[in-house]
Order: sequence, then structure tokens, then C-alpha cells
Amino acid sequence: MSAPKASGSETLAPETLPAGFETLEPFVDRWAATTCAARSERRSQSTAEERSTFFDAAAPLLDPALAYLDTRPLPELTPADKRLLNLMLSLGHVQMAVEVHREMEPEHAAARASMEITRSVTDLA
Repeated sequence: MSAPKASGSETLAPETLPAGFETLEPFVDRWAATTCAARSERRSQSTAEERSTFFDAAAPLLDPALAYLDTRPLPELTPADKRLLNLMLSLGHVQMAVEVHREMEPEHAAARASMEITRSVTDLA
């Protein structure tokens, strides 16, 4: 098993996501960031193709993922549950880039570079 990665990643267990969400496992290393700042940074550093690929895979699983996560108290989430939650939080960042900013995303990334995220309510989980 590898050592924890910096900037919002965690060590991955052999079973990376809860059952039913296996199709998202290729995205865990890149998109399951544990802080809002790391999710924003990954969005800014990703290509349009990387964002679209993740969005196309994750968006159809948003409702099932939220339904699944809603059945568990936040303090009792397993590491696999937390990775799924972090993927869905990243999906919110990526959705904005894919569906709203589109070809203007590089300009928005440049603006985000000058805005430091120091904390977010999603970081409390």
C-alpha cells in the first residue's frame, strides 16, 4: 500500500468504493480530494477532456450516490464511503466547468488561482 498523498488524497484500500460504484474507481486517485481547495485545484489543473470524462461517468451516479450516502451518519462513513462523498463533491466543481463555463473554463481557472480557499463547510466532514 502506498503512503498518503499530499493535497487532499488519502491512502486507498483494496476496495476503493462501495459496491455499485465500481465504475468510478478509475477516478478516485484524481478526483476524490478531501478538501475544497484540493478539489478546486484539481479542476483548474485538469484538461477539458479529463473533466468531461469524469463528468460523463459520475453524473449518472449522483442520485444513487446521494441516496446511498444519506443512509449513513456522517461520523460513521467508512473510508470507501468518504471516497464516494469526495468524488461527488468534486463532481460539483467539475459540473460547473463542463456545463456552465465550458470553453471559458481556462479564464475562470486563472481567476480561481488568485482566490485562496482557506476552509469550506465541506471540509468539516
